[in-house]
Amino acid sequence: MARMKFICDAERCIECNGCVTACKNENEVPWGVNRRRVVTLNDGVPGEKSISVACMHCSDAPCMAVCPVNCFYRTDEGVVLHDKDVCIGCGYCSYACPFGAPQFPSKGEWGVRGKMDKCTFCAGGPEKNGSQAEFEKYGRNRLAEGKLPACAEMCSTKALLAGDGDMVADIFRTRVVARGKGAEVWGWGTAYGNQHQNRERTQGGKS
Repeated sequence: MARMKFICDAERCIECNGCVTACKNENEVPWGVNRRRVVTLNDGVPGEKSISVACMHCSDAPCMAVCPVNCFYRTDEGVVLHDKDVCIGCGYCSYACPFGAPQFPSKGEWGVRGKMDKCTFCAGGPEKNGSQAEFEKYGRNRLAEGKLPACAEMCSTKALLAGDGDMVADIFRTRVVARGKGAEVWGWGTAYGNQHQNRERTQGGKS
């Protein structure tokens, strides 16, 4: 059985926020909630990196550990979901989660506390798959349709990977090994060739 996971390649993320927009559009999330967001580290200085962050569907999820009503549960695919009909909106999960995934929806000018909302890996919720009730509470169940989360599918640079944890790890491992050093991190050698090749072309052109 697949164990679904996210990985974001910081060397590829260009902070376009396409993943954020795709999530909002696909799931019609409540106003004031970002199930996914892009975080920039060392903004404006050399070494700046951006990563896309959402619920990481932890194997040992802290949100599940602290919930006093046990509204969180894990599917056979390893996706951490929650039952909004059981949730009491205490907010313990939002304090426990290191990624800030569970959030209170905001309504009105000042915001009103309500049921927690979070990334579902586009796997819906406890309602019947594909039902209107499931969509209204949790968003679209793309996994039941044989599709991956919209955020990963819409990532223009394929920085955000989603799917079976072992396969995603293999893809990322291959990238790291093949990435090289220096200019090759950005693929300039592939695009323009190395200096030795360029010199040979120049000399060949002169002769």
